[in-house]
Amino acid sequence: MATAARRLLPALRKSLAGAGGAGAGAARGVSTERAIGAAAAVGSHTAKWMQNTSKKSPMEMINAEPPIKVEGRIAACDGRKDKRYETAALGHPIEYICLDLDQPAVCKYCGLRFVQDHHH
Repeated sequence: MATAARRLLPALRKSLAGAGGAGAGAARGVSTERAIGAAAAVGSHTAKWMQNTSKKSPMEMINAEPPIKVEGRIAACDGRKDKRYETAALGHPIEYICLDLDQPAVCKYCGLRFVQDHHH
């Protein structure tokens, strides 16, 4: 990712210098440089996660969790997998999820999946 940013930086500077006057290009160039630097930092952070293939990525860890069975048509998710604990200090805002579909419903905040447990 960092090498891609280094390759694109000269072309981006050239295109910004051509748009508007010298003052406008220079002012834009400084903020653009910061933005590209931030993008490179994010890319290196992602690369750090992906370089060790023995560890699972966050999405792989979430997908490894089996769907949570819920009695009723509505699931309430606040980010806790274990509902025995009262606090959700590191959770997320509560989301009510409709379970009318056949496939598991997914929480938009944490990715936990829920299915309706049918007792007939």
